[in-house]
Amino acid sequence: MPRISSKRSVRPAKTTKAAPSHGRAARLPMFRIMQIHERLKEGGYPNCQALSDDLEVSSKTVQRDIDFMRDQLQLPIEYDNVRHGYLYTREVKNLPAMALQEGEVIALLVAQRAAEQYRGTPFEKSLRNAFTRLIESLPSKSEISLKDLSEAVSFRPPGPPAEDLECFQTLSNALMKSQEIEFRYRKPGDGAGATRRVQPYHLGCIGGIWYLIGLDLGRNALRTFALARIASPTNLNRRFTRPKDFSLDDMLSDSFSAFETHNAQQVRILLDPLAASLTAERKWHPSQKMTFRKDDSAELTMNVGLAPDLEAWIMGWGPRAKVLAPVALRNRIATAMQKAAMQY
Repeated sequence: MPRISSKRSVRPAKTTKAAPSHGRAARLPMFRIMQIHERLKEGGYPNCQALSDDLEVSSKTVQRDIDFMRDQLQLPIEYDNVRHGYLYTREVKNLPAMALQEGEVIALLVAQRAAEQYRGTPFEKSLRNAFTRLIESLPSKSEISLKDLSEAVSFRPPGPPAEDLECFQTLSNALMKSQEIEFRYRKPGDGAGATRRVQPYHLGCIGGIWYLIGLDLGRNALRTFALARIASPTNLNRRFTRPKDFSLDDMLSDSFSAFETHNAQQVRILLDPLAASLTAERKWHPSQKMTFRKDDSAELTMNVGLAPDLEAWIMGWGPRAKVLAPVALRNRIATAMQKAAMQY
């Protein structure tokens, strides 16, 4: 049996109720306590040194946090002399209520859950630091139960699939170091794929899908690559200078989603009542305008370039959407619909 002790810091624990504290000093410990709690739930017997490295504070600060969690929050924390780390001696699902400003609760939860999606990736530290700054900005006015909060609200951002994390990490490391990369890229319908050498400019999650945007050196042009179609990425350790005038917003200003397009045109689509109602619930493009008719159908107008992602979105509505203009897009959708109907 492991030998368990109730190891405490040399500094005696205070038994009197601490005076309420405010500002940065009060909020940073709250963030650390939440992180320590998660580590203890995971097991692994974390010790003060490991926790101090993760949280970027001194081991004495971590020890004080653990003392507070055990003495003030009455959490069942003990020290394992064999494994040289801390553990919960019984199951602890949630922390006791902690002080949070009600108006910032959702932002806090979103930041925490977003950071959890990228544990183990190069973005973990940056997201953790951003979360810390958010905690610092929260006034401490009301008691909110973290358990109630987690049960009431969920946030599940589309992080990269687990099997793509190694690829994701290689690409992001090369991007942050401004180093060229090489990989095999498979276009839809192309089983073999082709080797691409790229100067990575940006990694972006667009419409729930991760893309790499960079200069394709073989084609001497900016290209957008879906992360799921990239295989065997290799960092060539060859530095490059990212253009100062590169802007993803400018690059995709005429795009419906992730496809780079130019020469935006006015697209007009007639939507039946159901499609109109659902489309109005979301901003699909900054130029989007909807004009409703008496029968609750609506005409949707957007100034966008014509690209496969726009066509796929329109076809997704099936008979509920009818392209009015431009004629070229109307004809393409009609042809695609006819081919689809022939499959049945």
